[in-house]
Amino acid sequence: MLSIQNISKHYAQHTALNKVSMEVQRGQIFGLLGPNGAGKTSLIRIINQITAPDEGQIFFNDKKLNQSHIAKIGYLPEERGLYKKMEIGEQLIYLARLKGLTRADAFAKTKYWFIKMEMETWWKKKVEDLSKGMQQKVQFVASILHQPELIILDEPFSGFDPVNAEVIKNEILELNKQGATLIFSTHRMESVETLCQHIVILNKAHKILDGNLNEIRNSYRNSSFKIVVDNPFTQTNFENFEILSTTFLNECWQYYIKLNEAANLNQVLLSIIPQTQIISVQEIIPSINDIFIERVTPKAGSYA
Repeated sequence: MLSIQNISKHYAQHTALNKVSMEVQRGQIFGLLGPNGAGKTSLIRIINQITAPDEGQIFFNDKKLNQSHIAKIGYLPEERGLYKKMEIGEQLIYLARLKGLTRADAFAKTKYWFIKMEMETWWKKKVEDLSKGMQQKVQFVASILHQPELIILDEPFSGFDPVNAEVIKNEILELNKQGATLIFSTHRMESVETLCQHIVILNKAHKILDGNLNEIRNSYRNSSFKIVVDNPFTQTNFENFEILSTTFLNECWQYYIKLNEAANLNQVLLSIIPQTQIISVQEIIPSINDIFIERVTPKAGSYA
């Protein structure tokens, strides 16, 4: 759906994006990640045609990105953009009409989302009268009201309590199920784990990681395991593994180990079994949070 090709953006002496390329496939929930200042917001603004790139180009559905595509994109910015003194119902109708809906369609869709999101009593309220979480819910509805093909969500869970965060997460999944493609930018890595199929990490204006989320996680496996036993054991074969840490918890001993290069797990377990009873064995596969820290701060340490 979206082909981003060698995009660069410069502000005075600062380079926000340096020849960044990526492909967003139709139907994906695509994670755009990176620390503050990495270039994420600059790229999002370029996709929304708020600013233009200094170099490179973007294609939307195989056509060069242009003004006609604005109506097909929904954007939830990190910095909210609602009119504080305008009534919420009329404000959402107005924003939907800017995206090309007739007043009748805008009214019907606004009413539908007010009921679905339990906002019926908010129609005559003003944004300034709402809490931060309530304002965020209004902004979310504004970004999807016109049924866009591409939805860009920049920190969509900001300001939400856990209950409403779960409501928005379920709506994101439902929109994707109905065919929408989503670009999802967040610092909440647990949300990335549960929502995204593909991720890109930006750092210091460059793309440093790009791929399927599960494939990336598997590529970072480092032969580390958590072994839970009922009694402590002695490491009898230092050629097979090293013990990274040991903890006594809930009447059990928990060992975090890392296999040496030529060893396999069966060899390790055979050396342990005569000494204790094994309760559980679990491979430690790094989370996206682990990988993110490893890539943007290379000396952050091990996953275990």
